[in-house]
Amino acid sequence: MPTPPPRRPHDLMQLLTRAERLAARHLQAVLDEDGCSLDAWRVLALLSDGEGHHMTAVAEAAFLPPATLTKLTDHLVDQNLVHRRVDPLDRRRILAYLTPRGQTYWRRLDREIRARWPVLSDGDDELLRALLDRLAGTLDGAAMESGL
Repeated sequence: MPTPPPRRPHDLMQLLTRAERLAARHLQAVLDEDGCSLDAWRVLALLSDGEGHHMTAVAEAAFLPPATLTKLTDHLVDQNLVHRRVDPLDRRRILAYLTPRGQTYWRRLDREIRARWPVLSDGDDELLRALLDRLAGTLDGAAMESGL
């Protein structure tokens, strides 16, 4: 029996990209019903823990450049979903929080997404999460070593 060819980074990138795009499309279909973008959902997800988060951390978690995050946050503030407050420990920094309306909105979105999100069977969700976390850590470590 011939040995299968070794996996190439290209193969993994194809699978990761396909899975990410399919997941984003599925998620966006649910979010569209509530008028929420994927970027806004990422911001709301981070802020849903009730802790204030610096805008830099929000930008990193939402994978957004600072200028784009500022515009999005302004929009969320206008919708009374998010409010900003000066960090009492460092008055030069701003913390973002969900408003009570934002918390209610987030809980509804989260409930709808959980109800409609396809689940892998027999612990595969946790296995996939662990493997992706390990891959991200490995790639992050390799990037740090090479100065990227």
